[in-house]
Parts: sequence; C-alpha cells; structure tokens
Amino acid sequence: MLSQAQRTTILELHTQGVAKREIARVLKISRGAVRKVLRANSTAVPEMNRAQKAEPYRQQILELFDQCQGNLVRVHEELLAAGAELSYPALTAFCRRHGIGYQPPVAAGQYDFAPGQEMQHDTSPHEVSLAGRKRKVQTASAVLCYSRMLWFQCYPTFQRFDCKVFLTEALRYFSGATARVMIDNTHVVVLRGSGRDMVPVPEMAAFGERFGFQFVAHAIGDANRSGRVERPFRFIEGNFLAGRTFSSWEDLNQRAREWCDKVNSTYKKHIRAVPRELFAVERLHLKPLPAWIPEVYRLHQRLVDIEGYIALHTNRYSVPVDWIGRRVEVRETKDKIEIQLDARRLVTHRRIAEAEHQRITLVEHRPPRGQRAPRPDPHPEEKAILTAVPELAEYVAGLKQRSRKVVTLALRQLLRFVREYPREPLLGAVREAARYGLYDLDRLERMILRRVTREYFLLDRGPEEDD
Repeated sequence: MLSQAQRTTILELHTQGVAKREIARVLKISRGAVRKVLRANSTAVPEMNRAQKAEPYRQQILELFDQCQGNLVRVHEELLAAGAELSYPALTAFCRRHGIGYQPPVAAGQYDFAPGQEMQHDTSPHEVSLAGRKRKVQTASAVLCYSRMLWFQCYPTFQRFDCKVFLTEALRYFSGATARVMIDNTHVVVLRGSGRDMVPVPEMAAFGERFGFQFVAHAIGDANRSGRVERPFRFIEGNFLAGRTFSSWEDLNQRAREWCDKVNSTYKKHIRAVPRELFAVERLHLKPLPAWIPEVYRLHQRLVDIEGYIALHTNRYSVPVDWIGRRVEVRETKDKIEIQLDARRLVTHRRIAEAEHQRITLVEHRPPRGQRAPRPDPHPEEKAILTAVPELAEYVAGLKQRSRKVVTLALRQLLRFVREYPREPLLGAVREAARYGLYDLDRLERMILRRVTREYFLLDRGPEEDD
C-alpha cells in the first residue's frame, strides 16, 4: 500500500506534466497504482475494511482463552477440533487487534543521574570454567550511574559477609562513595519491605553509615530502575567469561579487575564517551573514604577436635596438638582464617573460598611420622634434681641413656628420692650404684633404705646378740 508521502509525490508530478509511465519508473511502482491515486485525487491513505476470518469465532475464542489459561496454541487446537477453518497467524493477529491476552507495550522511561548521586549493585549467576571444570558462580557487579564505571567480582556464594567484602572493594576501586546504593530487594540487605518501604538489616545499615551512603531499593517489577547495573551482566557473560578458563578464584577475580580497567578506558557508543573520562568529573563529587577501613570478618566459635583440627564450611584447619579439646575463636576474612586460643597464641591459614571438604595442615602443627615434638632440655625434673644435689649430674646423665623406664618417669622417681631421703645415704647409694653401673631405681631405693636403717635407726642389741 502506498504511503501518504508517495501519494503526494504522484499528484505533484502529475500536476507538473510528468507522464504516468515516468512517475511509475521514478517511484518504482506500477502504473496501475499511479492511475488509482490519480483517480482518487487524494493524498489520504484509504482504510482497509477487510473481513477477519476469526470474527465468527470471537465468543468461542474468549471462552477457550480462559479454559486454556491464555495458551493460544491450545486455543487454536480446540478451534480446529470444533471444525473451525482458521490459521494460527490469523488467530494471533485477531487476538492482538482486539486486546485478547495482549498488553500493548509501554514506553520505557529514562533516568538521569548527577555525579556522585547513585551507585547500583546487583548479582547474577553465571557458569565459569574454573580449575578444569564448569562451576556456577555468583557475579556481583557495581556501576556508578553517572560515569558508567564498572566493577565486578565472582564468588561461590553471595551472603551478607560477601556483600560487605564486595562493596568495600568496589568503594576502594572507585576511591569514594555515592550518596546512595541501589539494590534489587535482595534478602542480603533487606530486612523487610520493598521499594520505598524497604528497611535494611541493621548490620548493613551500619555498614553504609561507615562509608556515608544509604541503601535504597526499586519497586518490585521495575527492572528499568536498575538498568545501569543490569546491562553489563550480558556484556560480562558474552565478553569476559566467553572462551576463558581460570585456574583459581584468585586468578578469576584478578583478571576480572584487569578487564574492568580495560573496559572503563574504552569508548562506549551508547553514552558517546569514555567512562574513565566521565569518572574524572564524578570523582570530585564522591564522598571520601574513611581514614581507616576495618577488614570485613565473620566470627565463629569452635572446639578443637581430637585430631587437632577445627571445621569451617566443611573445610578443616589444623592447630597445635596441645589445643585439643580447647574452645577457640575463629575470625574469617576475605583471604585468611585466624584461629585464636588466647591473646598470645594465634594460628593463621589461607582461606579456602568454597566448601571443598579439604584438610589444611601446617607443617609446624604435625611433626614427621615417627618423631615427637622436641622436649625442652633439660627436663624440668632434671633441673630440680641438679639444683638440689649437683653431685648427681653424672648419674643423671647415665640414667637418661641406660634407664629402662621412660626418661621422664625415671627422673620423677629420682627427684622423689632427693626430696624424701637424707642427703648422705642418698649420695652413698648413688656412688655405689654408679660404680657397678646400676640404674635400676627400685634397687637403688632399697640400697638407700638399708643405709638409712644402718645410720639413722641404731637399735640396742640384747645379750644373746652380743654372744
């Protein structure tokens, strides 16, 4: 059908004396079409009053539409089963013209932001080739609404702890904070309500106050309100993740940072600018970061098990064996696991990002098989013996080498002799035992007792004994 502009051109050329054949050649239309316009002598496009094949079945279509729960394929099948001669395109065109199950499109609005006014944050699941196998990851993204500066990182899960870690890194990357942070009604931040009535979790509200921003949420279903952060997810999936493999979470997030640096310095057609250049203006309007930003952490209480490990997210981290059965405090940060028994005893491990049922053991916590942890030398018992009776040093050295008992038990028994028996009988018995190479402490004790009896318990002998 010819448009109004074509009809106007035909009438003007005919008024100028141009032949019908020439008009048709210039406009690349048929001569019959030119004749129809000249006969009508009007630029108005005629209305088409074509009968619609679905009109006789209008009431039946309305009933079937409710019965088939709005599925036009099923409506068409039922119409054909009832004997209707109607194509599926004719049915859909009829429903579209009469508004049956069809909502006309609504024009999208446009949001304008001043520098430093808003940052939008959201997450999206993606599939990544990580350490040789496909993994589901949560991609967290943040975008400055004015300059379109992008920052994203990937996590195995995205909980409140991960959210605070991500936002802290994002604000450091942008070197400042906006007045508000727009979120998508996520339970990580939202305590109750939605949209303007959203109330954040007190923990997250306090986190925002530290950096000087407020969390706000858009109305449910109003996805256009967070369009600044929604748009880059497809770009990340189709550009950054496509065809790339990563050896670890650290490798993935480091390369994500490098990619952000690259795309933020690239010209964008949809904004007709380079985000990094617009950021030079926006940075002046961002709120400065605090002089000291504390490290984000989670606290856990654990009991050291009988094997000398504590369990955290299915992973097990070693501690010194003398901590077995003790209650410890575990501080989990982005990269570290700190296990603290008291103010002076602290163990630090590299954090495993996800639950992998791994066992992480530090070398100093487990001596090589067949070896014991070195004991302090000298033994506390040996030190006490030599302090009280220095003359026993040579015998103690021989006892440690030749005693059949455990050295500690032998030294404890000898220390008992020192504390319970007189000095002279003890030294005499020890000298005699050393002369014969005797290191059996039970026999040594009997020798000491004989000397004590002979020297300290002198009994008067009777007449019979004198004879």
